[in-house]
Amino acid sequence: MAAILEGTARALLRRVAIEQAEARTPSLVATVLRDGEPVWFGARGTVEGGAAPTADTQYRIGSITKTLVAVLVMRLRDEGLLTLNDPLSRHMPATPVGEVTIAQLLSHTAGLTAEPPGPWWERVHGMEIDELTGALDQGTSRHRPGRRFHYSNLGFALLGELVARHRKADWADVARTEILEPLGMRDTTTRPREPYARGYAVHPWADVLLPEPEHDAGAMAPAGQLWSTCADLATWSRFLARGDRRVLDPATLAEMREPAGVDDAEVWSTGFGLGIQLLRHRGRRLAGHGGSMPGFLAVVWGDPADGAGVLCMANTTSGLRPTVATDLLDILEAHEPAIPRPWAPTAADPDLLELTGPWYWGPTAFLLRLLPGRDLKISPVNGQGRSSRFAARSDGTWLGLDGYYAGETLRVVRRADGSAGHLDLNTFIFTRVPYDPSAPIPGGVEESGWH
Repeated sequence: MAAILEGTARALLRRVAIEQAEARTPSLVATVLRDGEPVWFGARGTVEGGAAPTADTQYRIGSITKTLVAVLVMRLRDEGLLTLNDPLSRHMPATPVGEVTIAQLLSHTAGLTAEPPGPWWERVHGMEIDELTGALDQGTSRHRPGRRFHYSNLGFALLGELVARHRKADWADVARTEILEPLGMRDTTTRPREPYARGYAVHPWADVLLPEPEHDAGAMAPAGQLWSTCADLATWSRFLARGDRRVLDPATLAEMREPAGVDDAEVWSTGFGLGIQLLRHRGRRLAGHGGSMPGFLAVVWGDPADGAGVLCMANTTSGLRPTVATDLLDILEAHEPAIPRPWAPTAADPDLLELTGPWYWGPTAFLLRLLPGRDLKISPVNGQGRSSRFAARSDGTWLGLDGYYAGETLRVVRRADGSAGHLDLNTFIFTRVPYDPSAPIPGGVEESGWH
């Protein structure tokens, strides 16, 4: 683990200690990452036998499990075994909610009820998948598919079964083979192994504990079954931020991190991509997920921009403040702000250098910059308006990556002498001078010109 300053470590530990004491959690562990690598581990409280928890102590991570299931589904998509627009019925016939799509299930926009039928599934032994799907009916759909974000544990139970049917193996075995083993996450399991923290409920008005049950959730296991350690979750934080080609194509992971819905709370700071929770925090756009099971709370975040990350786990049913994780990121940044990597020149295609500089959409000035490789970025000179990045394609065009022009095509239209005449961006014409009369401006340009 890379070193940080003693003062920084003390400030981080103090924040964890305050949370463990004030939230009255039996134990609390946390890890902070910088540039994809763990730089600090801290723990407060004790686990069984009065021992202090370590980075190898297991805790139940609850719904963080969903992020692994989502990766498995996207691997199936990348292999051509399904598309995100497929209705569930194409892969799981005779399901009462078969009209919802794979993408809607991943993004919690399928409109399904949050919980499965029967008693509170997190505290009882789980049913088998046939029993679960047999208990579903038209009342399982609470909202029109695609209408709104509505978190659904049931939806991820169905996705886990989807994976199992395609791979002809239990979803957990598939996760171990396709994700955990390649990443070296050998201490992430479906049932606890020693040393592990026992889960407790803390009495609201007295300092006493009540053990919470631990069981196999059966068909609901893909929604929150896994146990893990700080060491393994640090690896997962790095994966969420940086990816790993052994598990998933980086472009697919970036697709999973694109917002597909927002959590309609009082302040829209939290959203969801495809199986991944998103959080905007002080200029960061974090990717990860929270987890909650009886006796346990957990959270993991990774920042794709700089590889920063954080995770926390506690063996308590409730009480942990959700800001503790981001507070740790803030403390590290305040005490040891990251030093930017040195700038260095890179080779550039002369034909692309010609494209850089000012362009005009009508009278509005934009700047085109050349990014590493052959990618481009177009942004308004005054900072107000549409800005997008574009990825170079083999046919000589560029594909919009974000903003208003995401998914749109940028073309360079050249004159007879080979020089760049104008840019064509999905019917918008960008020229070197405002309303260039020599360019095919839609609607034409007044012959008398500017006056």
